[in-house]
Amino acid sequence: MIKVKICGLFRSRDIEAVTAAKPDYIGFVFAESRRKVTPGQALQLRNALHPDIIPVGVFVDEPPRNILSLVNEGVIDIIQLHGLEDEEYIQKLKLLTGRPVIKAISVQNKGDAQKWSKTAADYLLLDHSGGGTGKSFDWDLIGAINKSYFLAGGLGAENVMEAIRKTTPFAVDVSSNVETDGVKDTVKINEFIRRVRDEY
Repeated sequence: MIKVKICGLFRSRDIEAVTAAKPDYIGFVFAESRRKVTPGQALQLRNALHPDIIPVGVFVDEPPRNILSLVNEGVIDIIQLHGLEDEEYIQKLKLLTGRPVIKAISVQNKGDAQKWSKTAADYLLLDHSGGGTGKSFDWDLIGAINKSYFLAGGLGAENVMEAIRKTTPFAVDVSSNVETDGVKDTVKINEFIRRVRDEY
């Protein structure tokens, strides 16, 4: 079954929406973003989250000790990296926290995904350049890759089935396209998850 991640939750009503819809993962953004949450806000949201849903922390070049604090406080279970983190950083972080790591990469050319095929990260996240833009990229650029990955970038209810058929990802990741006027939309979240699960 293809997994679903709803990213960029920052309101209590977002938690209510995903608790009802039951994606596999949700994302709390700790990097600079209009969706950014503080550790305190994220802890409150996590405490209201259904226990079957796995919370992911999204970071950009964050000091490892800050991430460790969020892990130790039970705020996040998985770490997602969107900066210039190298292999040394990833290996150190995994050793320090003992948690799975997702490394986000921009896919702009053929071979971009393959450059990370031997990474210590547990998963890749393949995205449009910049991330969080709501724009898709050319899925044909992904090619064959031996690492499980989350597919992101411009996915929505109208194109997620085509994306899955073309790329067969481990999971699909959505944020902007399940929002209305910049906030999560319960109807759009439900429809996105329904389309994925009815088909896969």
